Amino acid sequence: MFVDEVEIRVEAGKGGDGCTAFRREKYVEMGGPYGGNGGHGGDIIFKVDEGLHTLLDLRYQKTIRGSNGENGRGKNQHGKGAEPCIVKVPLGTVVTDLDTGFILADLSHKDQEELIAKGGRGGRGNTAFKTQTNTAPDYSEKGEEGEQKNLKVEVKMLADVGLVGLPSVGKSTIISCVSRSKPKIAAYHFTTLNPNLGVVKASDGRSFVLADLPGLIEGASKGEGLGDKFLRHIERTRVIAHVIDMAGSEMRDPYEDFVLINKELEEFNPKLLEKPMIVIANKMDLEGAKENLLEFQKKVDCKVFEVSAATNSGLQIVMDYLADLLDTIPVQPLYEDDKIESHVLYRFQKEEPYTIIREGEDLWAIQGKEIERIFKMTKFSSDEAIYRFSKKLRRMGIDDRLREMGAKDGDQVRILDFYFDYKE
Repeated sequence: MFVDEVEIRVEAGKGGDGCTAFRREKYVEMGGPYGGNGGHGGDIIFKVDEGLHTLLDLRYQKTIRGSNGENGRGKNQHGKGAEPCIVKVPLGTVVTDLDTGFILADLSHKDQEELIAKGGRGGRGNTAFKTQTNTAPDYSEKGEEGEQKNLKVEVKMLADVGLVGLPSVGKSTIISCVSRSKPKIAAYHFTTLNPNLGVVKASDGRSFVLADLPGLIEGASKGEGLGDKFLRHIERTRVIAHVIDMAGSEMRDPYEDFVLINKELEEFNPKLLEKPMIVIANKMDLEGAKENLLEFQKKVDCKVFEVSAATNSGLQIVMDYLADLLDTIPVQPLYEDDKIESHVLYRFQKEEPYTIIREGEDLWAIQGKEIERIFKMTKFSSDEAIYRFSKKLRRMGIDDRLREMGAKDGDQVRILDFYFDYKE
C-alpha cells in the first residue's frame, strides 16, 4: 500500500528526577548531600532510510514516544540518559509542525538525520544545590518534560522529470516503454492510483529519474479526483513534461488540455510554472493528430515532441533531450532559506516567561512555558523546596506584578491545576 501522508504526535522522553539523599556513614562527620542527577529524556529523531518508499509504517502509529531518563540515586549516582528514538522515513520526507505551520525538516539527503523533538533535561539532585551558605539542601528537581508536537509527515518524491496530463493520455505507457517500471495500464480513467518512478537511460548512458503522476482533472488543486494528493510529488521535479493526447481520442481539444493542466499547477503552487517545460505529443499514430499538432504549435512556445507510446516511436529522442536539459539545470532545494531561518528564529526566540490573567474577582492565573516548566520541575515535598519556588516567583517579578494588577491578601493564584493564596 502506498501511503505518502500521515499525521502523528511525537512526545520526547521526560528527564529523570533528581535524588535527595545524604551521607550517613558512621565515621563521616557532617556527611552532606549525596543525591545524583536524573538522566536526560530520549530525543525523537527522523532518519532517512533509502529502503523505504512509503509511510505505511507510520500510518497506524498515532503517537511516538521517547524513553524517559533514569532517576538519580544516592551516593551521587546520576541516572542514565535515554537513547534517542529513531524514526525511519523515506528519502524526500517533509515534516511540518501542525500547530505552528513551520517546516521542521526536509529529509532529502542520504542518511540525513533531523532532531524533531528534544528530550527533557534531567532534574538536579540535592548535591547540585550545595553552596557555602546552604551546605545541606533538602530539595531536588523533577525531570523536565520532553517536547510534544503534532506533525504532518509527507513524502515528496525525488524525481528529475514529472509526467503530467489528464487521465488516459498515455503517461503510464510512456514510463513503461523507457524504464523498467511496470505500472498498471488499462483503457479507463485513473488506472494509475499511485505515483510511479522509473530510471531512464539516455543513448549515451546518462540516467535520470522519471515520475508518472496520476491523471489530473479540473479542480485537482482543490481536491477533485486524485490530483491534490499527488501534486506535491511534482514540487521536487526539475522539469515538467506535459503528455498531451494530440489525436483528441477522448473528444478533448489538446490545447485546452494543456491550459487546464497549467492552471491546476499554478493554483497548487505558482512556482511550478517557473520550471522548464516540454510537451510530449502522444498518439501521433492516430487519425487527426497531425492536424491538431499544427494548430497546437501555433499557440504554445515550448518544445514539442511527436511520439507514439503505443508503437514506442520517438521516445528515445525525448529522453536524450531531457538528459541534456537536466545537465543545465542545478538541483534546487524545495524550501528557500528564509523559511528555514524563520523556523530557526521561532524555535529559539525568547518568549515572555509568564503572563497573568484575572479569571475572577479574587482569582488569578499565571501562564507561560517558563513558569510552568519551573513549576513542573519543583518537588513540593519539603518546606525548603516550597520556599525556593516562592523565591523564584518573587525574583521573576510576579509578586510585584500581581500587586500592580490589584491582587489582595487571600486572593487565590493558579498555576496549571495548583492553587495557592496570595500574601503580600
